Amino acid sequence: MEESQPLYGPPNLPESASAHSSERFHSNGNRSRGSSITAGLKKRGHGSRSWIKIDKNGNSKTLELDKATIMRHCSLPARDLRLLDPLFIYPSTILGREKAIVVSLEQIRCIITADEVILMNSLDGSVVKYKSELCKRLQIKKYQAEDLPFEFRALELALELICMSLDAQVYELEMEMYPVLDELTTSVSTLNLERVRRLKGHLLALTQRVQKVRDEIEHLMDDDGDMAEMYLTEKKQRSEAGLSDVCIQTHTSGGTREVSKSAPVSPVESSTSGSQKLQRAFSSIVSLSKHGSLISISDAGENIEQLEMLLEAYFIVSDNTHSKLSTLKEYIDDTEDLINIKLGNVQNQLIQFQLLLTAATFLATIYASITAVFGMNFADSIFDHPSAFNWVLVITGGSCGLLYFSFLFYLRRRKVFPL
Repeated sequence: MEESQPLYGPPNLPESASAHSSERFHSNGNRSRGSSITAGLKKRGHGSRSWIKIDKNGNSKTLELDKATIMRHCSLPARDLRLLDPLFIYPSTILGREKAIVVSLEQIRCIITADEVILMNSLDGSVVKYKSELCKRLQIKKYQAEDLPFEFRALELALELICMSLDAQVYELEMEMYPVLDELTTSVSTLNLERVRRLKGHLLALTQRVQKVRDEIEHLMDDDGDMAEMYLTEKKQRSEAGLSDVCIQTHTSGGTREVSKSAPVSPVESSTSGSQKLQRAFSSIVSLSKHGSLISISDAGENIEQLEMLLEAYFIVSDNTHSKLSTLKEYIDDTEDLINIKLGNVQNQLIQFQLLLTAATFLATIYASITAVFGMNFADSIFDHPSAFNWVLVITGGSCGLLYFSFLFYLRRRKVFPL
């Protein structure tokens, strides 16, 4: 009889073929899983995020942008966008670039250009307040007496909200810590010590945050080049004016050298003249751009007082907040010193009491030893007088008392402890 095979199954294969097919299946499966993981990582690294775009008129809209689009739009390197990534924890930073200002202050992380603000969308209260307040100020045109550039308005609002937020947190910490410290001075307990330890940790973390904001503002104030880079509106106006001048010069040069239509022109001469025009136009653009950049840097170096005054105002606010934290830390240190002094005083009192008790125990031991000797059963002439033992007790007790008071007088004279 012939061997039967399953109806819907594969035919019987040799063992080597089945092993090869199974190995190929596992390798394909591992390759597909690896490619899917790689694709997932690429998608995660270059995925779109939610951003809020605010223009000069105060109009805002939510967009889904990826890193590549923002890098092309704002001419920023990837390391600057890494500062805005909420998955990473970076200290407060303000960077001035060619076409944008990168701001990473606590929860407010945005890119400020000459025409718009690209704010990272978040449900945090600081971000929501920054968006609403910036739109409100731009719509009502609050800066009319002394008009600031758009980028400085956005930067000023970010500094204002962060400084106010840090100052409010310091005030809450003060209101919570001073009563706890006062209670600790009157009652040193495990519960009060634990509360002070927790608040002290919060104080150190808050001090580092305030210190970083203050140092970043101070670093900008000390570097004129960084402040000059932040004048985005002026740089944009100068670049537009330079391009318009280049176009006018190119048009006039082409008009003065226009030849007659009736004169014959060879193709070689026309191509040569066209290439020369392009070279002259390119060289003029490069020279004007260099000249315009130098002028903008020199003029910005002369006119950075406006930005410097703005930064100085918030440097004073952050320095005042840092001074409050320093005062609070000094108060904690003074409280710890006071508690240590009190504990040392209690320890000294215990040592004095232990010293007195040890002296009294020593004299009582002498008295008990003498009475124990006379309590032994041995024959002696002193037992012939019944009152002799009473005199022994009186003399021994008086001697021990005299020795004890002599010991106290010696300690008082040596000022070991006041009595």
